[in-house]
Amino acid sequence: MDDEKRQQEDWANSRKNRLPSFTEVLSRRTRPPVDLFMFYLFLQREGAEDILDFWLDVQQHENLCRAYFKDVRKSGRTIKEDWPQYWDYARRRGSIYGTVVGLNPDGGGTKRSTTSTGEMLTEQDKRNLAAAGTSEEKGPSGRRSTSPRPPYSGASEGTRVASPNDQYDHPPRSSTPFSLSGRTPTIFNLRRASRAPTIIPRSAAITRMDLIGSAERIFYRYLSPAGNTVNGQDNHEIYLPPALRIHSFPLSSSHEPKTQTEMAMMAQIPDLFHAQKEYCFRAMEQDAFPRFLRSKAFGNLTPISALVRLIAGLIILWIGLAAAFSLIFLDVKPKSKRFFLFIPFTLAVLFLVSHQYELDPILVFLGQSESTPFRTLTIREPYVKKLLVGRAIWVSILVAAFVTALTLLFWAVPGHRL
Repeated sequence: MDDEKRQQEDWANSRKNRLPSFTEVLSRRTRPPVDLFMFYLFLQREGAEDILDFWLDVQQHENLCRAYFKDVRKSGRTIKEDWPQYWDYARRRGSIYGTVVGLNPDGGGTKRSTTSTGEMLTEQDKRNLAAAGTSEEKGPSGRRSTSPRPPYSGASEGTRVASPNDQYDHPPRSSTPFSLSGRTPTIFNLRRASRAPTIIPRSAAITRMDLIGSAERIFYRYLSPAGNTVNGQDNHEIYLPPALRIHSFPLSSSHEPKTQTEMAMMAQIPDLFHAQKEYCFRAMEQDAFPRFLRSKAFGNLTPISALVRLIAGLIILWIGLAAAFSLIFLDVKPKSKRFFLFIPFTLAVLFLVSHQYELDPILVFLGQSESTPFRTLTIREPYVKKLLVGRAIWVSILVAAFVTALTLLFWAVPGHRL
C-alpha cells in the first residue's frame, strides 16, 4: 500500500514538469485543457472524432469480454468447459485475455507479437480506462456513453445497420485515418457529430450473444461501407490499412451460431478488433496527439476565434491608421492628442498577435482556455498553465513593444495641413 502511494506521489510530482502522455489522456488522468474531453473536441473540429469513438468502443467491447470471462470463473466453471472453441483458439493463436481466462503465459500457445496497449498501462491507468468504459454519463437517449463528447450535442436516436448482403460500391478510401476524405470539419458544419458509442447495461449476466451484439455494432458502424453513406452525415467508417480491414461479419445477434464456421468465427469475437484498436492508438498518438498538445499546451484559442481576432485586428488597425493620418494632415493641435492613438493600436496589435500565436494573454492571465469558439474553461493542468503564462508574458511584451513603436512614430511625425 505504501509503495502504491509512493508511486502516486512520484507520478504527481513528475507531472509538474512535463506534458501528459497519450495514455494518461485516454485513462482520464489529466485535467483541462489537455483532458480527454478537449482531445475529443479537437478531433471533432477536424472531422476525425470517429477514430477515437472506435477506440473507446473497442475498449468497452474488451471490458465486456473481460466481465464475461470473470462471470464464468465466478460461477465455478472454467473457460475451457464453458467455451471450448475460444479456449482452443486462444491456446493456439494467443489472446489479450490470457491472464483472465487462466491461460499459462509460458504455455504452448503462440502469443501475439504486437505490443498491446494494455501492456503499456500502469495498474492505475487500467482501472481508469475500465471506469471510463463504464462511466455513468448518459446521453440524450438515456444510454450510457463511453465517449467524452458533450451530452447536449445533436445526435440521431438509432444507428443504421445495413445487411452485409446489400449491394454497394466500395467508396474511395483515404490514405490516413485523419484525412478528411470528403468530410467537412465540424467547425464548418456544426450539425455533423457522431453519436457516442453505447454499451450494454449490466442488468443481467453477460452472455455470448451480448458479445456478438457488441462486435456487430462496431463492425457495421466503423468498418463496413454497407453501413455508411459516402460523404453523408452518418458516415463513421474509419480508414484501416488493407491488412487490417474486416470485409464481412457472418454472425448475427438475432440468432445463436449453429454451424462449425459460425462457432469458429464466434471464438474470434473477443480479440476481433484488437489489432485495429492498436493501429488507431498509434495513429492518434503519432499524428493527432502532438498537434493537440501544440494547440492546447501552447495556445488557448480555437481556429474560429483566432480568425475572428485576425479580422477584427485588421479592421481596427485600418481605423487607427486612418485616425493617425487624419491627425497628421489636419495638423491637429495640441500634438499630445496623438497619444490617444495607443487605444486602437493596442486593440489591433493584441488581436493580430493573438491570432499569430493562437493565444490570448488576457484569457491566460484569467486562467481560461477556449473549448469551443468563445466558450472557455479553467486551466487546471499545472505544467500547461506554467507554459501558457510564460507565452502570455512574451505575447504581452510583443504587444507593448509594437504599440509603443507605432504610437511614438505617429507622434513624432510633424503635422502638415493639406
